[in-house]
Amino acid sequence: MFFGDISKKVDNLGGEKGFSSERKASLPDLPELPDLVILGSTGSIGTQTLDVARTHGYRIRAMSAHSNYKLAEQQAREFLPETVCMTEESAYRELKTRLADTDIFVTYGKDALCETAALSCGMVINSVVGMVGLEPTLAALGAKNRVGLANKETLVTGGELVKAAAAENGVDIVPIDSEHSAVFQSLMGNEGNRIERIILTASGGPFFGYTKEQLKTVTLEQALHHPNWSMGRKITTDSATLMNKGLELIEAVRLFDVTPDQIEVVVHRQSILHSAVEYEDGAVIGQLGVPDMKIPIQFAITYPKRLPSCSRKLSLFDVGTLTFEHADEETFVCLAEARRAISKGGTAPTILNGANEAAVAAFLDGRIPFYRIGELVCGCCAAIPHTSEVTLKTIAEADSAAREYTNCEAERQI
Repeated sequence: MFFGDISKKVDNLGGEKGFSSERKASLPDLPELPDLVILGSTGSIGTQTLDVARTHGYRIRAMSAHSNYKLAEQQAREFLPETVCMTEESAYRELKTRLADTDIFVTYGKDALCETAALSCGMVINSVVGMVGLEPTLAALGAKNRVGLANKETLVTGGELVKAAAAENGVDIVPIDSEHSAVFQSLMGNEGNRIERIILTASGGPFFGYTKEQLKTVTLEQALHHPNWSMGRKITTDSATLMNKGLELIEAVRLFDVTPDQIEVVVHRQSILHSAVEYEDGAVIGQLGVPDMKIPIQFAITYPKRLPSCSRKLSLFDVGTLTFEHADEETFVCLAEARRAISKGGTAPTILNGANEAAVAAFLDGRIPFYRIGELVCGCCAAIPHTSEVTLKTIAEADSAAREYTNCEAERQI
């Protein structure tokens, strides 16, 4: 496991900055509040990270966003970071003008995003969407910054590179996805014990129980209506196709050094058990809680300590019943394709991810119906050869080939 020794104490623990005297008295063993760099501050994870920062008084050293300059301005004026990086040029120009009356340095572009990730801080929260998150993760690790990772594509496309960078720099990567955080927490205190399997839970998305024929008539509005979680459009669509769980399966293989066969995906509609670990003696240890991303976000920041949270507390009496069912990998073909991709290894997961990003973009733009996402992804994975050599160059080439193939096929009338 390359998040380091989960029993050790993280750097920068032991202070009490940012709390009232009454709060200090109630929390005698507080971790020092690290400066944070938030990549993707205007997205779902980014805004909830700022909620956590607001609650506990964390200082935001820098943040990045793509195109939402209006929200980025609001965030910048509230949290007063040193730097704000925009990755869309027109948004950068607009934000730079709007913040001209401040001392905040506004930057633009991919290189600037990596430079932002490499700023010295207590933790970099990477919550950008897509493969664009890989190089900033490597930059953060290269600067010996601890990384709170909510960007799935980082590990899906460049897992070997990220693991090597984390090991070389002696830096922890702490998962933020609720499922991987649950596994991470279920492993704490069990170093040296053999994992039998990881039980990766899935909500099933809005189309659980649908047949292939029914999926041919679903709408964009239906796909973007998740039953339990509030997420961005791309991730919500991935949840509807179960690709989100496929990407998480690949992440789990990378994070926890298990084989794909050791991961069982279980549909759990209530999203209360966030995932679990079964050990060789048959004991199953899991993490339960309300479906609120602020809980794993806060734990990633404070790990290995815990702080009081403003999140709603779990009442098992209110929940009543927890159910568990098999995932339908024949209907939701993206999940099965993800399992095949990580079994192949090399650049196969990158091809899968590139095809999916292109297909989802086509769906969100209204160019293809929902059901074609899975068809395009499977077709691309079959058509584009993968290589066992994983470098930034081979990753970029595989990603480009997958997107080109998928965009071309998306234009075909079926």
